[in-house]
Order: sequence, then C-alpha cells, then structure tokens
Amino acid sequence: MSEALRKDEKNPQQSSAERSRFGVFWRRFRRSPSGMWSLAILLIIAGAALAAPLLTPYDPIKMELANRLKPMSALHWFGTDEVGRDVLTRVLFGGRLSLVIGFEVVLISGGVGTLLGLLTGYYRGWLDELLMRVLDIIMAFPPLVLAMAVSAMLGPSLQNAMLATALVQAPRFTRLVRGEVLVLRESEYVQAARATGATDLRILFKYILPNAFSPILVLATLSIGTAILTAASLSFIGLGAQQPTPEWGAMVSFGRSYLLDAPWYASFPGLFIFLVVLSFNLLGDSLRDALDPRLKGR
Repeated sequence: MSEALRKDEKNPQQSSAERSRFGVFWRRFRRSPSGMWSLAILLIIAGAALAAPLLTPYDPIKMELANRLKPMSALHWFGTDEVGRDVLTRVLFGGRLSLVIGFEVVLISGGVGTLLGLLTGYYRGWLDELLMRVLDIIMAFPPLVLAMAVSAMLGPSLQNAMLATALVQAPRFTRLVRGEVLVLRESEYVQAARATGATDLRILFKYILPNAFSPILVLATLSIGTAILTAASLSFIGLGAQQPTPEWGAMVSFGRSYLLDAPWYASFPGLFIFLVVLSFNLLGDSLRDALDPRLKGR
C-alpha cells in the first residue's frame, strides 16, 4: 500500500463511504491500469453482446449462400462464413453464449466446491480424507483431457461440455475453501462464537465464509476465463456447441478450413476468445492485489 493511500485512509475528513472496505478496495483497484483496462474491455464486449440485435441487422443462423465467404466490407465488417452468415453477427451472439457459459460454469463449480470445502474443512474426519483423495485423483489429470473424457462420455452438446468443465473446476474451489476454513476455524472470533452457543451452520456462513470471500472471488474471476477457454476448446474438437449455434470455439473450428481463402472467418472469434480470457485473468490478478496488497509482486 502506498504512503498516499495510508494518508487517505487515516484522513478523518473522508466520508463514511470512502472509509468503508469497498471504498478502500476501489481506490486500490483503480490504481491498477491492467485491472481498469481489462474491466473496460469486458464491459464493452458484454455490452455489445447484449445489444447484438440492435447493433446488427443480420440473423446469426440464417444462411445466405449468395454472400458465401465475402471479405470484410461496409456491409459485413468481419466478412461472411461458408454459408453466407455475417461473422460479426455470429461473434456478437457467440459472446452472449460464451459469457453465459463462463458465469454458469463458475456458479456451479464454485457453489459445489465452496460448500464441500466448508464442510470438509470444518468437520474434518474420514469424509475429509476420502474427498481429498478423490480430488487428488481428479486433479492428477490435465483439466482439458479430463473435460474431453467426461464430455465424450456424456455426448457432444453444449450442456454436457458445461457440466464437464464445471466438474474439472470444482476441485480448485474445494481445495481453496478448505484451506481457508482450516485456518479460520481456529481463530478467536470463531472460538468465541462457539462458546456463546452458535450453531455450526451459523459459524460457517456468518463468521467463516465472509472472511474467506476474497480469495473465492479472485479464483472465480480467473475461472471464468478458464471456463470460456475450455468450453471453446471442447467445441473446437466437436464435443461442445454444434452447428448452427454461434459459439466462438465452433466458429474457429469450422473457419480453420478456410484460413487461406477467408482468414477473417476464424481470426475474429479467435481474437475475441483471446481478449476475454486475457481480460478475466488480468482482472483476477488486479482483484487479488486490491483485496490483499501484501501479495502484490509475489
């Protein structure tokens, strides 16, 4: 934390909002250029994806063979694909799908992983040992390979790809939350709450979970980008979204056959995957530094 920030935090003239934890966090976060730029990029992409029907007059699924593989122009800024669909339109609608995939996967994996981490870290015992050994086995496999295996067993579809991705990511949340709980369960305020007769449920969700929220938030932010990349990879090899669904990974997969004749087809969805994943990673790093400045530079 800089000297100026220390002075700001000690200034008695500051408003109560500025002295709040969020106010301190926001002042730290906005001093990170990478965090602010990544947040701006994500907001622009998300806004464009949500406003896709207003930004483009084309249908993302309807084929127009007369416009097959048209280059970039005033009518088609990103060109067209092999059946005449506007690539920009499909990229924008694909952004909707990819962002929903990222958030839903993290919601499922984060929710399940956090709950398991809370229970196993607090109660310990044989269930903790059994679950940790199962997680060790799951985490021994490369995440993408395991996601491919699970998705192949369930069958090629976007929903199955999301479930496979959530299964791969859940152990990371469980490990993180369990480690936080093992430390927090021995803290003085938890011991005091236990001495006053607070139930285990109250201790877990009122005293332990709020104090473990910061690392969970950082991991969730980083995991959104990973989920989008994993789902796109599964679609790329045919195990995720199927035609004619506008999904970035599937667009790159079909566009690779036309790299020499129509490089725009695969390049633009690939560029958006790169921008979104990179932005979420930079945002996660900036959140980590803002929530705990002691970690900055490590």
